[in-house]
Amino acid sequence: MPELPEIHAHAERLAAAETGRRLARFRPLSFTALKTFSPSPDDAVGQAVTGVTHRGKYLVLRFETIEFVVHLMQGGRLKPDEKQAAKPRGGLARWVFDDDGPALLLTEAGTEKKAGIWVLPADADLSPTTDVEPLVGLGIDADQVDLDQLVALLAAHSMRLHGFLRDQHLLAGLGRRLANEICHRARLSPFANASKLTRDEAGRLLDSIRACLAESLEFERGRSEMSSSKERPGAVHHREGEPCPVCGDTVRAVEYVRYTVNYCATCQTGGKVLADNTTSKFLK
Repeated sequence: MPELPEIHAHAERLAAAETGRRLARFRPLSFTALKTFSPSPDDAVGQAVTGVTHRGKYLVLRFETIEFVVHLMQGGRLKPDEKQAAKPRGGLARWVFDDDGPALLLTEAGTEKKAGIWVLPADADLSPTTDVEPLVGLGIDADQVDLDQLVALLAAHSMRLHGFLRDQHLLAGLGRRLANEICHRARLSPFANASKLTRDEAGRLLDSIRACLAESLEFERGRSEMSSSKERPGAVHHREGEPCPVCGDTVRAVEYVRYTVNYCATCQTGGKVLADNTTSKFLK
């Protein structure tokens, strides 16, 4: 799934390409695409795009009086649509503008079709305290958190650090890849208890969050379209069996049904190797 750096860079690309264009029509291509009924997306017809931003992993397409909040989920993409085929492969929704430029097409690979669009008033509250779906309960964006906020969040949640980082209700925008990379850069076990980290360890964690986000954003800004997960930079994510670029030890993996935790025992766990099953535990 695209994480905060990929969404951030894609919002920048979309803003550069779409700001100022006026909407001619919006058409859902799948009955699962549109998640709200009021305001109507037709309210944006004739209005200009005023910007494109993001909130966590959600893209926000802003018009003059309404905004479209888009979640790409695992296989979704929002991309230029030159052909405007009647039944585009994987097509969920299309924004057509009143000029000769390409439309915007939301697609999703696979059959689950979990990507979605919510239409909100332009003045909707997108802050971490909002009660507006789909953003209700979404934590502070990971690139906005400060040390005191992070320390408080860690202290309040007795859970594994890897899960803490991936919890969108705590920090918005991080996923499996960045959780692996952040823990490795911070020299912390992904299985450390978040509530037991010291302030110094929280400081290392914050530095790592910022560094990993900045590195990934720089990489993504150098592309003309969103990268695939296998293209994104990393020291340990999906690199099991390879040497750690820091110490040379073997990168290891703990496999779960839906994701993999990657780590370096030398850098992160004092040399302890975590058995590859869901019942194994150690703290540091």
